[in-house]
Amino acid sequence: MDIEASSHPLAALWHDLHPGCEPLAHTFRAAYADRWVRFHSLPGSKRYPETEAEYATVLDRYNTVLDELFAGTDVFVVTMDWAAASDGTCIPAERAVLHPAGVRWWTRQDHDDPEPEFHTDTHLYADRRPWERGCVDPLLRAVADELLGEVFVADTELRRIHHPYDGGADVIHTTPEERDRLRGLHADWLSSHPGGL
Repeated sequence: MDIEASSHPLAALWHDLHPGCEPLAHTFRAAYADRWVRFHSLPGSKRYPETEAEYATVLDRYNTVLDELFAGTDVFVVTMDWAAASDGTCIPAERAVLHPAGVRWWTRQDHDDPEPEFHTDTHLYADRRPWERGCVDPLLRAVADELLGEVFVADTELRRIHHPYDGGADVIHTTPEERDRLRGLHADWLSSHPGGL
């Protein structure tokens, strides 16, 4: 697997601050386990919202934690799509609609398979914006519906990361102590699983 070099300053910043870790949101929990906490989006660890009231709960929980992490600051909003190297058609197509301001800053090429039809390119896109509650709600709702994956929001120093997924959010905080403080604020949103999953 190869990483395509990018002149985007976010790629350079990520390389400097997170050497040895790719900016793929599903890897953050393992890479930063000492600063990680997971919050569930619905009571009883229900995974998918089915009513508008449940969507409101999901968005409120996402935004409450995002406010606590990023209020009064700028953030990077990151989305992902992938494409078969042979035709370049990006999946999911919703990514471009929901994140039109995103600029490609990272590409991971998986061309190891001897069959070219199985070669894929994973692309990450980002934009920088002032954090405001609700400013990523369309993305969050798409994540809750499992239409998008690998979305994350980070501060401009890439020290605090919020990765929503269908069912909850993984948060990487600056220190274990800050992680514990945030976890204590929302103890009723935690999993009963011994590993916090």
